[in-house]
Amino acid sequence: MTRRSLVSLVAGITLGLIGSPVVAQVFSTLAEIDVPSTGVVEEPSLVTLADGRVMMSWTELSGDTYAAVKAAIYSGATWSDPVTVAEGNDLFISYADFSSAVGLPDGRIAVSWLRMNGDSYYDYDVNIAISDDDGKTWGSPIVPHRDGLVTQHGFVTLLPDAKEGLLAMWLDGRAYETGDTFGSDGADAGAMQLRATTVNADRTLSEDLLLDDMTCTCCQTSAAVTADGTVLLAYRDRTVDEVRDISVVRRVDGTWTAPKPISGDGWEIDGCPVNGPAISTSGDYASLVWFTGAGGVPSVKMAFSDDQGASFGPARKIDLGGPAGRVDLLQLKDGSALVSWVEWTAAGEVLLTCRATATDGCGDPIAIAVNRTGNAMGFPRMTVAGEDVYIAWTEPSTDASGRLDGGTTIHVARGQVNLAE
Repeated sequence: MTRRSLVSLVAGITLGLIGSPVVAQVFSTLAEIDVPSTGVVEEPSLVTLADGRVMMSWTELSGDTYAAVKAAIYSGATWSDPVTVAEGNDLFISYADFSSAVGLPDGRIAVSWLRMNGDSYYDYDVNIAISDDDGKTWGSPIVPHRDGLVTQHGFVTLLPDAKEGLLAMWLDGRAYETGDTFGSDGADAGAMQLRATTVNADRTLSEDLLLDDMTCTCCQTSAAVTADGTVLLAYRDRTVDEVRDISVVRRVDGTWTAPKPISGDGWEIDGCPVNGPAISTSGDYASLVWFTGAGGVPSVKMAFSDDQGASFGPARKIDLGGPAGRVDLLQLKDGSALVSWVEWTAAGEVLLTCRATATDGCGDPIAIAVNRTGNAMGFPRMTVAGEDVYIAWTEPSTDASGRLDGGTTIHVARGQVNLAE
C-alpha cells in the first residue's frame, strides 16, 4: 500500500475520510504519512514526547534470529534517521509483547524491549534504556525486576513518575512455571503477577511492588495518569475459577489500591486470550476499552469515568459483530474518546475507529485500513500530539513483483478528530 488519502468503500464500512459525511463524525482530516522503517518489520508503537513530537519504535528482523529494536522521531514534517536501541540474536520477538516507549517531562526518552534469559522460548527479561540526547544514543539496559529468575517477564507499560523518575509496570512469572505454548495455563503452574517499580533519575530502582498475585498470563497492560497524578493501571485479571475479566489498580497519593474488577463480563477461559485492555485519561476524565469472549460471543466493550478512575459507568458494546479485539484508546479533552480495534468482516481484517461518549456510546465506525490476506495487522497503536492523532499498524509486505513476501510493512496515518461533531 502506498501513501494515499485513504478513500474507498469496503463491505459497507467507510474507509477513509475526506468528503465523507460519515467520516466527518470522527475526523476532519486523515492521511497516511511516510514511515522510516524498512525491511522485515514487526509491531510499531507510538509515543508523544514532551515537546509534542511523535516517536515510533519497532523491530526489524534479519535472517532467522537476528533482530534490532529501532526508533525514529517525527517532527510533523519529516522523520529523523532511525537509530538502533538494541540488537542481537537473543531478543524476544512476539506479535503481542513488543517494544514501547515513553517521553519524560525533562526531555529524556525511555524504550523497553525483551531479551531472552533462558532456554525456554518464554524465558525473557524486560530491558529499559534511557536516552539523554533526543534518542541519538542510549544508556545501558536497566532490568526493573530483581528476582533473578529464568522465567517470563513482559507486557510492560512505562509512565513518567515523580521527581524525574520512570514508572515501570509489568507481568512477572517468578511464581509461574512458564510453558512453551503462548497463552497456555496449567492447573498447577502457579500464576503470573502484576508488579511495579520506579526507575529513579540516578538509575536506581525503588521497591519492587506486588500489585496483584494472580493475573492472566499474556495480555497487554495499559496505564495512564489523571490530572491530580493518580495512576490508573488496567490489565486482564484471573481468578481461581479461570474468570479473566478486566481489573484496574490505582496509585493515589503514592499508594497503590487493591485491584478493582471493572468489566464484569464473567469470561471463563482456560488459557490466555492474548488480548489486553487500553486505558486513557484527560483531566479528570478516563475511559477503558477491552475485548471479551464471555458466553462464546466476542465483543469489544468500553466504559467511562468522570472521577479520575475511582469508578466507571456501565459497559457499552461498540463492535460490529466480528471483533478480533487488539484495542487502543485516546481520551479526548471534551470527555469523548477515540477508540480503535480490529474486526473480521466479509472484506477481511479491518482496522476500525470510532468516537465514543459515555451517553451515546460509539458512533459510526470508520475503517482505516483493510487487509484481505489473513491476520497481519497485529496490535494497532495510537497517540495524540496537540491537535493531531497518529495511528500505526502493519500489513503484509510484497516483493518487487507485487507478491506477498511473508513479511509485514508498517503504516502510519495522521489526522485530526472533528470535535465539532
